[in-house]
Amino acid sequence: MASLSGNSSGSTQILQNSGSEGDLQMQGAMNERKRKRMQSNRESARRSRMRKQKHLDDMVSQVAQLRNDNAQILNNINHTTQHYLNVERENSVLRAQVMELTHRLQSLDDMIASINSIYGIFDSSPAPAPEILTAPETFMANPWMYLNQPIMASADSMFQC
Repeated sequence: MASLSGNSSGSTQILQNSGSEGDLQMQGAMNERKRKRMQSNRESARRSRMRKQKHLDDMVSQVAQLRNDNAQILNNINHTTQHYLNVERENSVLRAQVMELTHRLQSLDDMIASINSIYGIFDSSPAPAPEILTAPETFMANPWMYLNQPIMASADSMFQC
């Protein structure tokens, strides 16, 4: 029996040694997996940081482009506004000229009506070429020559108070 007990104790020792080696191998494999997982996590974190940096760079680029577009749009708005103001100013001058011409036409119509009421006739033949006379004599000799005079109106005269 002594041999049995010796054998059993020897095999127990072998099992213990095998268990310790197995534990060490298992621990080594777990450490290897842990190390690989940590390395994989580091790579994943690095890729994530790179994606985040690329996204940030893209957004900064987009902001610069949008600012450029915004400046261009504002420039177009300012140009259009300036053009609008110029057209409005020109329209004001034209309105003033229309009012002045309308007033002149009404005055001429009144003059024709007065002449017709006095003389009872209206001569529609063209007036002869004017002679060189002083201003009052010219008007009295040929009041129709003033019909072709330019009308001077400007936006400045419209807004004087």
